[in-house]
Amino acid sequence: MKKNMRRSAQSAALGISPELRIRQKRGQVTYDALIDTAFALLDDKEFDDISIADLAQEAGYSVGAFYARFRSKDELFDAMVQQHVQNRRKVRERQFEQTNDATLLHALLDETVHYYWGRRRFWRAALIRSIREPEFWAPMRKLSHEFADALLGRYRARAGRALTKAEEANVRFAVQLAFGLINNTILNRPGPFFLDQGLFIENLVRAFKLVSGYDEIGAARGAKKTGTRSRTKRSRG
Repeated sequence: MKKNMRRSAQSAALGISPELRIRQKRGQVTYDALIDTAFALLDDKEFDDISIADLAQEAGYSVGAFYARFRSKDELFDAMVQQHVQNRRKVRERQFEQTNDATLLHALLDETVHYYWGRRRFWRAALIRSIREPEFWAPMRKLSHEFADALLGRYRARAGRALTKAEEANVRFAVQLAFGLINNTILNRPGPFFLDQGLFIENLVRAFKLVSGYDEIGAARGAKKTGTRSRTKRSRG
């Protein structure tokens, strides 16, 4: 009783009637359901082959309900991209927080490859749209730059010092190379390696380490520590 009174008072203070609040909540449920259904339909169809009528029917709503929330399929796709970006940020933050240096690169690239392979039709549609609308790619470009920034932080910690401009450029290029390879494989499937093959991931990790200098940076710090311990022992002797 008291909770309901507080909620009513809060709604009144915000100028929102209980009826409007319920409609807004239901509207959000419908909005989310249409997005989730679109992702589900992409398991079997390309985005261009999904009609608004089929999407609405599969989600359990009318075509009118769709147009009450999205003006077009492009606007729906924009919402799907927004959800994609938010989810990728959450996954990345968790990975960087929970994964140690020894397994970081493999964990990051393995999860990335499996994610994009699982949503390859969504990502193919995004790549195709970016060709005709270059500005559409801005959120994805920002996301990859954030990924590179976070990775550079780990490289600096691994090195125990600031990276040189050349070292930083190598890391950023490795990120660009990895995502470019994933994008090209999804879009064109040039072969001989594909995203659903273990060899693709293993070779991607190996190439990333070579280009970014990951092992060299770690080895240099290890050598520095070993040299410091040796000098300390000699001075004690």
